[in-house]
Amino acid sequence: MKLSARNQIAGKIVRVEEGAVNGIVALEFDGGTISGTISMVSIKELGLSPGKDAVAIIKATEVMIGLGNLILSARNKINGTISYIEEGAVNAIVTLDVPGNNHISATISMAAVKELELAVGKDAIAVIKASSVMFAAE
Repeated sequence: MKLSARNQIAGKIVRVEEGAVNGIVALEFDGGTISGTISMVSIKELGLSPGKDAVAIIKATEVMIGLGNLILSARNKINGTISYIEEGAVNAIVTLDVPGNNHISATISMAAVKELELAVGKDAIAVIKASSVMFAAE
């Protein structure tokens, strides 16, 4: 499967919490867990259940970058180290190396890059709301 979404992390489903309309799906990858809120229709159509291989997909525009000890309602806070910054006139793509030889990229403003003093080698946190996570499975 080829997608334009930069962030595609493979793992196994470890938990599915079913609701009336939506459910929460947790995917464990080598070194972390990503949770996503998706429709029950999608959960059933994809056959998502504990033990199933799947891929979490997150657009870079849906990833925020934070520093320090963040206390947030966002379900996904993944620690990493900045490995690459591609600066543009208005926005930048910031890539974190995260556990399991994975990478998470975020598209953020150049103003944020400067305010946070982001640089290659600096520790940072990828912050992703559960509603911004999609899943793919065979």
